[in-house]
Amino acid sequence: MEKPAHADHSISSHLPKMFETDGGLAPESPANIAASGISKSLLSDMVLKTAYGVSNISTETTAARLHLPQVIVGEILEQLRAESMLETMGHDGPFGYRYAISQRGRERAERMLEISGYIGPAPVSLEAYRAMLEWQMSKAERVSEAQVEDALKGLVLPIEVKQVAGLAISSGRSLFLSGPAGNGKTSLGRQLHAALRGDIWIPHCIAVENNIIRLFDPHCHQVVEHASKKLQTIDKRWIKIKRPFIVAGGEMTLESLDMAYLKAQRYYEAPLHMKANGGTFLIDDFGRQHVAPEELLNRWIIPLEHRVDFLTLNNGQKIEVPFLLNLIIATNLNPTEVTDPAFLRRIGYRTRLSAPTPELYRDIFTSYATSLGVAAPPELINQLLQRYTATGRELRACEPRDLMERVRDICTHRQQPLSISSELLDLAWNGYFGTEANAA
Repeated sequence: MEKPAHADHSISSHLPKMFETDGGLAPESPANIAASGISKSLLSDMVLKTAYGVSNISTETTAARLHLPQVIVGEILEQLRAESMLETMGHDGPFGYRYAISQRGRERAERMLEISGYIGPAPVSLEAYRAMLEWQMSKAERVSEAQVEDALKGLVLPIEVKQVAGLAISSGRSLFLSGPAGNGKTSLGRQLHAALRGDIWIPHCIAVENNIIRLFDPHCHQVVEHASKKLQTIDKRWIKIKRPFIVAGGEMTLESLDMAYLKAQRYYEAPLHMKANGGTFLIDDFGRQHVAPEELLNRWIIPLEHRVDFLTLNNGQKIEVPFLLNLIIATNLNPTEVTDPAFLRRIGYRTRLSAPTPELYRDIFTSYATSLGVAAPPELINQLLQRYTATGRELRACEPRDLMERVRDICTHRQQPLSISSELLDLAWNGYFGTEANAA
């Protein structure tokens, strides 16, 4: 395999300087260009591209746009002015100037925009991103059994399933969930993520030489406001988020697991599993993607075994990125049909969510009815179980909730308080499964 770019695994040499604030540890704003970890030429190009689309720029507005300290931006602006890329338009407050792009600067900006159309927060280096993520994960609070119980409250599960799921999220190892549809695999994966505590810092984007990879995604990441009196000294190229939870289902393809090059914008978008770093990545309905399961399995072998992934840029350059996340794979297909022994050896934990027993079904029904504020008479649940037997229908863990939701629909439609009766359950059953003549 070709040696990937940026393969140095040293944490301390690339870790951004952290400092204590009243809101917790935060990355410190770089004091100069060298401390930013990004080349002066790349930062100069970003300033020039920022100036290209507007009539004039100021030190303050450019610093805000690039999320860089004014001292760094001021130095770059003055250099560009000395190179005749910018022209001074006058003072802008006591500490800055206004600039307009020159014809020479416009020509250079156009060439740079052909290479990369990215304009926004300045990037951090790939080494800094990796070091920061590894450092944060090494400091993360270990998930306790009590936290798992709290995260899974409301889910009625066999004790052995809870134990295996708890071990997976606590150890940071992967989890493979199998079993018939409707028995709680997706719900377990979603709620298990809540056991992860704390927030993490991620960069808006990453630079690999002149290539920009956008990592922060407002559709995937939930921003946490960093409440501190020292906000001005925080490196704003980093953003604080809740530990991410990302789901990929049947739409996932092999291409979606690699860098997505946006041709119109001429920069890269990080793949979903890279955006999930520090959190949880749930692959739902595994085996139903538009790609053969064995191809997806082969794609995950190296990340699962070595905790790193290799991604390829358009020029063929390979880069190594961290794979530090809780991977949960859920399937309702037979595991022997969608996996192989080599893949399963690399999975941390495995468990199966089978059809519930009648006792577990009663517990689920009672628990959900209680959450809605009504009592579920045991005799009505027994009648319901008898109807499953009479119609030859297998129990599903999701169906107590689904039937109770339809009971609630009926009560709402009739403008009456929520209650449970044989007549209401009969209507709910027929509305959910169809009448006996049409039942599947």
